[in-house]
Amino acid sequence: MTTVDADLVERVRRRVGAAGGPATAARVAAALREEGGALRGDVGDVLAVVQSEIVGAGPLEALLADASVTDILVNGPGEVWVDRGSGLERTAVRFADDAAVRRLAQRLAGPTGRRLDDAQPWVDARLADGVRLHAVLPPVAPAGTCLSLRVPRRRVFSVGELQSAGTVPADGAALLRRLAASRTAFLVSGGTGTGKTTLLSTLLSLVDPAERVLLVEDAGELRPDRPHVVRLEARPPNVEGAGAVTLRDLVRQALRMRPDRLVVGEVRGAEVLDLLAALNTGHEGGCGTVHANSAEDVPARLEALAAVAGLNREALHSQLSSALQVVVHLVRNADGRRRLAGLWVLSRGQAQLVEAVPAWAWDGASAVGTHGPGADLLARLLA
Repeated sequence: MTTVDADLVERVRRRVGAAGGPATAARVAAALREEGGALRGDVGDVLAVVQSEIVGAGPLEALLADASVTDILVNGPGEVWVDRGSGLERTAVRFADDAAVRRLAQRLAGPTGRRLDDAQPWVDARLADGVRLHAVLPPVAPAGTCLSLRVPRRRVFSVGELQSAGTVPADGAALLRRLAASRTAFLVSGGTGTGKTTLLSTLLSLVDPAERVLLVEDAGELRPDRPHVVRLEARPPNVEGAGAVTLRDLVRQALRMRPDRLVVGEVRGAEVLDLLAALNTGHEGGCGTVHANSAEDVPARLEALAAVAGLNREALHSQLSSALQVVVHLVRNADGRRRLAGLWVLSRGQAQLVEAVPAWAWDGASAVGTHGPGADLLARLLA
């Protein structure tokens, strides 16, 4: 591995910055020649290392280039972890010191227009290549700068590939295909990192190619393989606190764009009201994802989101009962493997409140899933 002196990198960084303009390979190479220094290894390799330190992801560049990596977590200069789909693994990657981690976090945040400094010691943003960035600076993170990168999947997996990977069994794959082909409104639920976005992209890829799909997202992570997709992305406020575009704003705009399917990448706030209203006014087949510990918790989760937006419990359940029909729940095993846990149907229960009723469940070990009390209703919905 090519080694470059840290002081040399800093001198080159300052020289390129003082010259102004973009840090192109030619500018970096010129600054490198002017600074000189003791180099080991091929000059081309040295140039690549220096450029990655100045405009790239530095020591994390190789991890970001690894197609199997979904998350990169930096807990300080000497502790870098990755997730390749089977749990967290500690890597041999190291930073020179915490100042190097801080510089990288600020460099990544800079092009997004977000501030990251002592006055604003955290940032949550999406980079140009779709990577989700989150960083926290000391003293909020007393052990050192923490950096989290969520790497989007570079391609969409087919249901067959998910089945081969052990994410879904054969009968579960058949149910998912039927769900995508129907006009049933559904939510994909699960905890953080369970594969909700990956599965939703797969399901949207199975939808009739003639349908116009409107994607509304906080950050563009859904990548369905289909010909007719329109994307709308939220925008955070600028440093003056103005110019924000919320998911709720975008849902309202999407309804005026003649969607065949309205998709909310993640239901996390007041936009739940507009989504439910849309699904109750003729926009069938809508879907999205939601964070929930279990499928049974989804109604309560939506209830909490609606309460923040000013909708009372009874009104929410009245809307929910006719707007959404199915919950697809994902879990993550102790070994880090993501898998389908089952499908639940939403129906009115006691006190006219919506409940999630198990229709089909899979333990991850059996060859097929088991049917629950909601199986007949699910069959009718997917017919």
